Amino acid sequence: MDWQSLEQHLAVVLNQDFQIDTVQQIGGGDINQAYSISSGGQTYFVKVNQSALVDMFEAEQAGLNEIAATRTIRVPKPISCGQVIHHSFLLMENLNLKRGSSNTDAMLGEKLAQLHRIKQPYFGWFRNNTIGSTPQINDPSEFWPDFWCHQRLKFQLKLAADKGYTGRLQKQGELLCGQLGVFFTGYQPQPSLVHGDLWAGNAGVANTNEPVIYDPACYYADREVDIAMTELFGGYSANFYAAYNDFFPLDSGYQVRKTLYNLYHILNHLNLFGSGYLSQAESMMDRLLAEVG
Repeated sequence: MDWQSLEQHLAVVLNQDFQIDTVQQIGGGDINQAYSISSGGQTYFVKVNQSALVDMFEAEQAGLNEIAATRTIRVPKPISCGQVIHHSFLLMENLNLKRGSSNTDAMLGEKLAQLHRIKQPYFGWFRNNTIGSTPQINDPSEFWPDFWCHQRLKFQLKLAADKGYTGRLQKQGELLCGQLGVFFTGYQPQPSLVHGDLWAGNAGVANTNEPVIYDPACYYADREVDIAMTELFGGYSANFYAAYNDFFPLDSGYQVRKTLYNLYHILNHLNLFGSGYLSQAESMMDRLLAEVG
C-alpha cells in the first residue's frame, strides 16, 4: 500500500491535513488486508485490496450506511472509499471491538430483530455486491423463491460447474431448484434489510458495550437468511436467539429452510476454497430433497 498517496487522497477528500503517524497490520481476513492507522491522535481502520476491487468496497460502504440509517444496530462508520495507485481502500472508524457477554448477546438479538422488522420494497438491492470475493447479484424481484433460485443457488451452481464440479451436485441442484416452492407453502416472507454474511466473526462489541455488526453483504431478503448464517458455524449464544424470538418470532418452517439458506454459503465456500465443501453441499441438498418427498 502506498501510504503517502493515501495521505494525499484523504487530505483532499476530508478537506483537512492528514498525516499517517503509525500503521499496524491486523490479521484474520481471508479476502482483504486490514490495518489500524493513526493520524493526529485519531485511530482508523482501513481495508485494502487491489485497485480493480474498488466496487466491492463501495458496495460495503453503501451497506454500512444503509444499516446505520435504520438506527437499529451499530455498524462502523465508513469515512472514505476510493483508489490510490494500485490499491483500493475503505477507511472506517476504529471501534476496538471485543467479545460479547450474555447481556450484549441479548442486545444483539433484539437489535437485529428491530432491523429485520423494517419492511423493504422488494427482494434484491439497488446494486450488486459480493459475498466474500464472489459476485452477488441483487436484481430486484417481487417473488422470493424465484430470487433465491436464480440469483443465489443457480448462480453458485454455475460457478461450481465452471470449476469442474459437475455430475451429482448439478443434478441435485436442478432438482432442488425445481421444488423450491414447497419450502414456502403457507409462508410469505417480507423483504427485510439483511446483513447477508452474519457469521460470528462479523459481530462484536464496542467499548460502549453496544453490539456491532460489520463486513456486510447487504440486500433485501427473507430475514431468516441472517439467522441461518448465525447457526452455520456457531458462535452465538442462546441469549441471542431468545431475545430475537421475543421481539420477532421465527416461523416454524425456519428449521427446514435454514438448510436451504446455508446451502448458498456452502456452495460459495466450495467455489472460493475448494472441494472440501463438496460433500457438505451434496448432503445438504439430500436433506432438503428428502423434505420434498
